[in-house]
Amino acid sequence: MILMLTTFSFIPKPKTTPAPVQTATKWTVDKAHSTVKFTVSHMVVSETEGNFKVFDGSITHTKADLSDAAIQFTVDVNSINTDNEGRDKHLKSDDFFNAEQYPAMKFESKSFKPLGGNKYELIGNLTIRDVTKQVKFDVSFGGVIKTGRGNKAGFKAKGTINRFDYNLKWNRAVEAGGLVVGEDVEITVLLEMNQAQS
Repeated sequence: MILMLTTFSFIPKPKTTPAPVQTATKWTVDKAHSTVKFTVSHMVVSETEGNFKVFDGSITHTKADLSDAAIQFTVDVNSINTDNEGRDKHLKSDDFFNAEQYPAMKFESKSFKPLGGNKYELIGNLTIRDVTKQVKFDVSFGGVIKTGRGNKAGFKAKGTINRFDYNLKWNRAVEAGGLVVGEDVEITVLLEMNQAQS
Protein backbone atom coordinates (compact mmCIF):
# COMPACT_ATOMS: atom_id res chain seq x y z
CA MET A 1 0.00 0.00 0.00
CA ILE A 2 1.34 3.35 -0.94
CA LEU A 3 0.39 6.21 1.28
CA MET A 4 -0.04 9.47 -0.55
CA LEU A 5 0.79 12.42 1.65
CA THR A 6 -0.44 15.74 0.49
CA THR A 7 0.87 18.90 2.01
CA PHE A 8 -1.58 21.71 2.43
CA SER A 9 -0.38 25.25 2.72
CA PHE A 10 -2.50 27.32 5.06
CA ILE A 11 -2.42 31.00 4.12
CA PRO A 12 -3.57 33.12 7.00
CA LYS A 13 -6.30 35.61 6.20
CA PRO A 14 -5.13 39.19 6.33
CA LYS A 15 -6.19 41.00 9.43
CA THR A 16 -8.85 43.56 8.71
CA THR A 17 -8.58 46.89 10.42
CA PRO A 18 -11.95 48.07 11.69
CA ALA A 19 -13.12 51.37 10.27
CA PRO A 20 -12.43 54.22 12.64
CA VAL A 21 -15.41 55.24 14.69
CA GLN A 22 -16.43 58.77 13.83
CA THR A 23 -16.87 60.82 16.95
CA ALA A 24 -19.84 63.13 17.02
CA THR A 25 -19.25 66.80 17.65
CA LYS A 26 -21.97 68.69 19.47
CA TRP A 27 -22.56 72.43 19.65
CA THR A 28 -24.89 74.22 22.05
CA VAL A 29 -26.29 77.74 21.89
CA ASP A 30 -24.45 80.57 23.60
CA LYS A 31 -27.64 82.35 24.59
CA ALA A 32 -25.89 85.55 25.63
CA HIS A 33 -24.56 86.06 22.10
CA SER A 34 -27.45 84.76 20.00
CA THR A 35 -30.71 86.26 18.71
CA VAL A 36 -34.02 84.96 17.37
CA LYS A 37 -36.00 87.73 15.68
CA PHE A 38 -38.80 88.23 13.20
CA THR A 39 -40.05 90.94 10.87
CA VAL A 40 -43.57 91.39 9.49
CA SER A 41 -45.21 94.15 7.46
CA HIS A 42 -47.51 96.52 9.34
CA MET A 43 -50.17 98.79 7.85
CA VAL A 44 -48.87 97.80 4.40
CA VAL A 45 -46.25 100.56 4.25
CA SER A 46 -43.91 99.67 7.13
CA GLU A 47 -42.41 96.78 9.07
CA THR A 48 -42.46 95.75 12.72
CA GLU A 49 -39.75 93.71 14.40
CA GLY A 50 -39.81 91.46 17.41
CA ASN A 51 -37.72 88.80 19.08
CA PHE A 52 -37.84 85.91 21.53
CA LYS A 53 -35.79 86.17 24.70
CA VAL A 54 -35.74 82.49 25.66
CA PHE A 55 -34.60 79.73 23.29
CA ASP A 56 -32.25 76.75 23.13
CA GLY A 57 -30.80 74.42 20.55
CA SER A 58 -28.01 72.12 19.46
CA ILE A 59 -26.12 70.96 16.38
CA THR A 60 -24.58 67.47 16.23
CA HIS A 61 -22.41 66.19 13.35
CA THR A 62 -19.61 63.78 12.51
CA LYS A 63 -18.55 65.13 9.09
CA ALA A 64 -16.21 68.09 8.80
CA ASP A 65 -18.40 69.75 6.16
CA LEU A 66 -21.44 69.55 8.51
CA SER A 67 -23.45 67.78 5.78
CA ASP A 68 -24.81 65.26 8.31
CA ALA A 69 -25.66 67.88 10.92
CA ALA A 70 -28.71 67.20 13.07
CA ILE A 71 -30.21 70.46 14.32
CA GLN A 72 -32.80 70.91 17.03
CA PHE A 73 -34.17 74.20 18.28
CA THR A 74 -36.91 75.33 20.66
CA VAL A 75 -38.34 78.77 21.41
CA ASP A 76 -40.36 79.83 24.46
CA VAL A 77 -43.38 81.61 22.98
CA ASN A 78 -44.06 83.45 26.24
CA SER A 79 -40.73 85.24 25.86
CA ILE A 80 -41.93 87.19 22.80
CA ASN A 81 -40.94 90.85 22.85
CA THR A 82 -41.94 93.66 20.50
CA ASP A 83 -41.31 96.53 22.94
CA ASN A 84 -45.05 96.96 23.38
CA GLU A 85 -46.71 95.21 26.32
CA GLY A 86 -50.23 95.31 24.88
CA ARG A 87 -49.10 93.92 21.53
CA ASP A 88 -47.07 91.18 23.21
CA LYS A 89 -50.13 90.15 25.22
CA HIS A 90 -52.19 90.02 22.02
CA LEU A 91 -49.55 87.89 20.28
CA LYS A 92 -49.66 85.39 23.15
CA SER A 93 -53.46 85.09 22.87
CA ASP A 94 -55.41 82.62 20.74
CA ASP A 95 -55.53 85.22 17.94
CA PHE A 96 -51.89 84.29 17.36
CA PHE A 97 -49.70 81.84 19.29
CA ASN A 98 -52.04 80.75 22.10
CA ALA A 99 -48.99 80.56 24.34
CA GLU A 100 -50.96 79.12 27.25
CA GLN A 101 -51.81 75.96 25.33
CA TYR A 102 -48.80 75.87 22.99
CA PRO A 103 -45.89 77.38 24.96
CA ALA A 104 -43.08 76.22 22.65
CA MET A 105 -42.15 76.43 19.00
CA LYS A 106 -39.95 73.60 17.80
CA PHE A 107 -37.66 72.99 14.83
CA GLU A 108 -36.04 69.69 13.83
CA SER A 109 -33.81 69.43 10.78
CA LYS A 110 -34.21 66.94 7.94
CA SER A 111 -31.16 67.97 5.88
CA PHE A 112 -28.28 70.45 5.94
CA LYS A 113 -26.95 70.70 2.41
CA PRO A 114 -23.62 72.42 1.57
CA LEU A 115 -24.00 74.81 -1.35
CA GLY A 116 -20.38 75.85 -1.64
CA GLY A 117 -18.35 78.40 0.23
CA ASN A 118 -19.97 79.05 3.58
CA LYS A 119 -23.55 78.64 2.34
CA TYR A 120 -25.99 75.89 3.31
CA GLU A 121 -29.61 74.99 2.69
CA LEU A 122 -31.37 73.89 5.87
CA ILE A 123 -34.66 72.00 5.56
CA GLY A 124 -36.67 70.82 8.53
CA ASN A 125 -40.00 70.65 10.30
CA LEU A 126 -41.23 73.73 12.15
CA THR A 127 -44.01 73.30 14.72
CA ILE A 128 -46.06 76.31 15.83
CA ARG A 129 -49.22 75.76 17.85
CA ASP A 130 -50.43 72.30 16.76
CA VAL A 131 -49.23 72.61 13.16
CA THR A 132 -46.02 71.13 11.77
CA LYS A 133 -44.82 72.11 8.29
CA GLN A 134 -41.59 71.77 6.35
CA VAL A 135 -39.60 74.99 5.97
CA LYS A 136 -36.35 76.07 4.36
CA PHE A 137 -33.67 78.36 5.77
CA ASP A 138 -30.69 79.89 3.98
CA VAL A 139 -27.71 79.51 6.30
CA SER A 140 -24.33 81.23 6.37
CA PHE A 141 -21.60 79.50 8.39
CA GLY A 142 -19.21 81.94 10.01
CA GLY A 143 -16.57 79.33 10.81
CA VAL A 144 -14.94 78.06 13.99
CA ILE A 145 -12.61 79.89 16.32
CA LYS A 146 -10.59 78.63 19.29
CA THR A 147 -10.90 80.64 22.48
CA GLY A 148 -9.70 80.29 26.04
CA ARG A 149 -13.14 78.91 26.88
CA GLY A 150 -13.24 76.37 24.06
CA ASN A 151 -14.24 76.35 20.41
CA LYS A 152 -16.99 78.60 19.10
CA ALA A 153 -18.91 78.52 15.81
CA GLY A 154 -21.21 81.07 14.20
CA PHE A 155 -24.32 80.68 12.02
CA LYS A 156 -26.90 82.99 10.47
CA ALA A 157 -30.18 81.51 9.24
CA LYS A 158 -32.93 83.35 7.35
CA GLY A 159 -36.28 82.07 6.14
CA THR A 160 -39.86 83.16 5.52
CA ILE A 161 -43.08 81.49 6.61
CA ASN A 162 -46.75 82.28 6.03
CA ARG A 163 -48.25 82.74 9.49
CA PHE A 164 -51.70 81.67 8.27
CA ASP A 165 -50.22 78.20 7.67
CA TYR A 166 -49.79 77.92 11.44
CA ASN A 167 -53.19 79.34 12.44
CA LEU A 168 -51.75 82.69 13.53
CA LYS A 169 -54.99 83.95 12.12
CA TRP A 170 -55.84 87.42 13.39
CA ASN A 171 -56.04 90.27 10.92
CA ARG A 172 -57.93 93.35 9.94
CA ALA A 173 -58.16 95.16 6.62
CA VAL A 174 -56.73 98.63 6.15
CA GLU A 175 -59.21 101.13 4.71
CA ALA A 176 -56.93 101.86 1.78
CA GLY A 177 -56.54 98.13 1.06
CA GLY A 178 -54.28 95.40 2.39
CA LEU A 179 -53.91 93.93 5.86
CA VAL A 180 -52.85 95.51 9.14
CA VAL A 181 -50.41 92.61 9.72
CA GLY A 182 -48.79 90.90 6.74
CA GLU A 183 -49.07 87.18 6.07
CA ASP A 184 -45.37 86.56 5.47
CA VAL A 185 -43.03 86.59 8.47
CA GLU A 186 -39.29 86.78 7.95
CA ILE A 187 -37.31 84.88 10.57
CA THR A 188 -33.64 85.61 11.29
CA VAL A 189 -31.62 83.50 13.71
CA LEU A 190 -28.12 84.61 14.70
CA LEU A 191 -26.30 81.89 16.60
CA GLU A 192 -23.01 81.71 18.43
CA MET A 193 -22.43 78.09 19.42
CA ASN A 194 -20.15 76.51 22.02
CA GLN A 195 -18.56 73.14 21.33
CA ALA A 196 -19.60 70.71 24.03
CA GLN A 197 -16.74 69.17 25.97
CA SER A 198 -16.30 65.43 25.40
